[in-house]
Amino acid sequence: MSLTRREALGLTAGAAAFITFGGQLAFAAAADTEEAIKAFAGGSMPGTGKITLNAPEIAENGNTVPVSISVESPMTTDNYVESVMILAEGNPNPTVATFHFTAMSGEAAAKTRIRLAKTQNVIAVAKMSDGSTFMDTKEVKVTIGGCGG
Repeated sequence: MSLTRREALGLTAGAAAFITFGGQLAFAAAADTEEAIKAFAGGSMPGTGKITLNAPEIAENGNTVPVSISVESPMTTDNYVESVMILAEGNPNPTVATFHFTAMSGEAAAKTRIRLAKTQNVIAVAKMSDGSTFMDTKEVKVTIGGCGG
């Protein structure tokens, strides 16, 4: 298949327009993150305490940021952690991961690595078996090429 000069020019102009106007990544707004938290928490904003989010203050590589969560809970059949959701405010989709637990889990703790597009808040929200929710937030600074800032 051969392209005419006119078709090649049209494809080039189309690609340039896409990169300039439509190729930009859309990042989640704080409102999107808050909406996801409220949906997870059953319509209310979570309280603080019980959940601990560990994330580095500075991540030299945004592609693999280690994150761990732990929730204080007796993990009995009457009182346990149902699930924990991790969100990243500045990513195109704020919900990064959700962990589910049962009373038989023994403890509510998890570790993972997440991808962060830029410096942003990482949020962990825990939902308890009684319907209560708790939240912890950490700001993670993502550096480019290992240069601080």
